[in-house]
Amino acid sequence: MTMMRKDGEVDDRTGPLEQSNVSGKLRKKKKKQKNKKSSTGETSENGLEDIDRILERIEDSSGPHHPSPPPLSSRKHVLYVEHRHLNPDTELKRYFGARAVLGEQRPRQRQRVYPKCTWLTTPKSTWPRYAKPGLSMRLLESKKGLSCFAFEHSEEYQQTQHKFLAAVESMEPNNIVVLLQTSPYHVDSLLQLSDACRFQDDQEMARDLVERALYSMECAFHPLFSLTSGTCRLDYRRPENRSFYLALYKQMSFLEKRGCPRTALEYCKLILSLEPDEDPLCMLLLVDHLALRARDYEYLIRLFQEWEAHRNLSQLPNFAFSVPLAYFLLSQQADLPEQELSSAREKASLLVRQALIMFPGVLMPLLECCSVRPDAAVACHPFFGPNSEISQPPALSQLVSLYLGRSHFLWKEPAIMSWLEENVREVLQAVDAGDPAVEECENRRKVLYQRAPRNIHRHVVLSEIKEAVAALPPDVTTQSVMGFDPLPPSDTIYSYTRPERLSPVSHGNTIALFFRSLLPSYTMEGERQEDGGAEGLDHNQGLNRLMLAVRDMMATFHFHDPEAPHEDHAEGDGEWD
Repeated sequence: MTMMRKDGEVDDRTGPLEQSNVSGKLRKKKKKQKNKKSSTGETSENGLEDIDRILERIEDSSGPHHPSPPPLSSRKHVLYVEHRHLNPDTELKRYFGARAVLGEQRPRQRQRVYPKCTWLTTPKSTWPRYAKPGLSMRLLESKKGLSCFAFEHSEEYQQTQHKFLAAVESMEPNNIVVLLQTSPYHVDSLLQLSDACRFQDDQEMARDLVERALYSMECAFHPLFSLTSGTCRLDYRRPENRSFYLALYKQMSFLEKRGCPRTALEYCKLILSLEPDEDPLCMLLLVDHLALRARDYEYLIRLFQEWEAHRNLSQLPNFAFSVPLAYFLLSQQADLPEQELSSAREKASLLVRQALIMFPGVLMPLLECCSVRPDAAVACHPFFGPNSEISQPPALSQLVSLYLGRSHFLWKEPAIMSWLEENVREVLQAVDAGDPAVEECENRRKVLYQRAPRNIHRHVVLSEIKEAVAALPPDVTTQSVMGFDPLPPSDTIYSYTRPERLSPVSHGNTIALFFRSLLPSYTMEGERQEDGGAEGLDHNQGLNRLMLAVRDMMATFHFHDPEAPHEDHAEGDGEWD
């Protein structure tokens, strides 16, 4: 396999930074120097390194750190969530040092009184004064060690929810802004405006709105509801619970883009723990990616080992390829015993060969994404040729597109490509020798991937990965997809009657309808206003009006709150431990 690398690509591995001689120094100075060690790092000559490589080199500069796994008797649940890992500052301090992370933060003054300390977010002084919006949580039942909870809407909150639906249907985006002025902690309105800000590339405001929505919901938690235990359940069929799922997903996405994959992984585990059997947002299509980005290979391997027997994770292309990649990367760790390194390498090769036989349509698109040209023996072989992609069932093509669109860059390292090349050649030898596993896998592909379930379609819509969205089936792309409730379950459990949603547009593709749910004045190309055949509104007009209204609303909240008490001393409440 002849590899054609991109121009200017260099090996990002550098030697460890020299440490200062600390012999004879006082302990205080030792601590200071220890804090300084992880705050340095070099950039490549061409300046094109991505976040993952930069963070990897920062970690390498402070020495390898791979704690040995605890004994099985003391291991916590695979979906156990740690509070400290929900705070992105914990991860940023590990990369850059506490001084670099906290140095630019201004001393916070107590400008508003917030009711409780929260784990998912820290309330900000720029937020409006918190008043209970009518959102609460109740315990439905407890059995077999699991506790089922549900969010509840008061009559006042129900009226606000009805107004929100009317605002979406009104084709007037300012109505949502007006609603937030009177109900500043209404969750669906905050999430809707967050998406609008994100599409306008105002990431800071988008993230702030999601954090406020999470704060509103966390303040409503039942006293027995735990984020960390992995034993609390929220039924996605209940519309009141869905907002929490979506807020967590959006926060997780912001954290990943911010360069905090370890924190994003913790949020992913939290979402998965809320309903692991049904997995309504199909987080199993994402958890492997975040574990690899966070370099938490042991966790990914453990999840695969514990869940493969009852969840058949190897039937998902992302797990089929990510797990052997985790084993291979683990085998590259120099601080492990030689026997463990050899065992991990053998396991990696075995699993990647199984993945290539089960999913031959992944190889050529993967090499293309990585700018690698295979040699003729591979490119011309019918097993990996164009027919391997064409013959894939549509549901499988969608899963492959999702995996490659999200994770292809993890395979770009030369060492990984060389290892992959070795195993591709072995697979071709097995195919030419008539290995019965080849035909068996072909038959399984035809049976297992006829139709993707609704939670996969919902995940694709939320992922916004264009290759996967383009592969959605027509019966999904032709139905309305609302940004605040994408593809609701067909067996929804309603706790109160909502007014009928009369959408003025019942046709169009998924993306157009999704934008319309975010921005009611959004018009697709070719649409016209009815009055006099005039040209339709400019695509950005409604969005710009909405953004101006949002900024005005935020400014109003910030500067015109005469009831807010002020104190001169810094306030420490609400911070993570």
